[in-house]
Amino acid sequence: MDIKDLKVLYEDNHIIVVEKPVNIPSQGDKTGDEDMLTIIKAYLKEKYQKPGDVYLGLVHRLDRPTGGVMVFAKTSKAASRLSEQVRDKKFHKKYLAIVDGKMENDKGTFKDFLIKNEKTNMSKVVPDGTKNAKEAILDYEVIKYNEEINMSAVKVILHTGRHHQIRVQFASRNHSLSGDQKYGTRGRGKQLALWAYYLSFEHPTKKEIMEFEEYPEKTGSWSWI
Repeated sequence: MDIKDLKVLYEDNHIIVVEKPVNIPSQGDKTGDEDMLTIIKAYLKEKYQKPGDVYLGLVHRLDRPTGGVMVFAKTSKAASRLSEQVRDKKFHKKYLAIVDGKMENDKGTFKDFLIKNEKTNMSKVVPDGTKNAKEAILDYEVIKYNEEINMSAVKVILHTGRHHQIRVQFASRNHSLSGDQKYGTRGRGKQLALWAYYLSFEHPTKKEIMEFEEYPEKTGSWSWI
């Protein structure tokens, strides 16, 4: 990805908010592929003609196949304060997903216990009381149902940030996400239809509530939304 293509939604001396494209890791991983931290550091280095290393703090992550709004910290103080908000659940994310079938209810809450398998990098729903299981809670609301392809577009609010949480919780109810290579049955080979469209947090120094909304382009899986 060329740094000229980086979509910056907001920037000041403390934070930078960008749109993460799909299939780019939030940070470097074992694949060695280009990642958002590296791309934004290169952007800042060029824009401000900074010598040496550029500081950039990773506050939260999006899974590689998921696109959407992300905030990065430009100072260690901002990183610390934003990370504290994540821990205190004052950091709010909403997602858009396309799932298999028609949901039984137009809105609802999923509560499960999930456990992650480190070897397979997959999570699954397990009974309450299972050792090392973590509670996972989300709210969803159906915004559109496409009868022709038997798929639903849903908005999701996460109350916990578990590994692959949205994908696992919907798949466990036979509503796997379109294009999900790990947990899905529909749209294999296509792009995962999961997008982080909304982000809100308190600015680390101004103490104002910052809100950002950015929707995916109406192409591919999103074309009918």
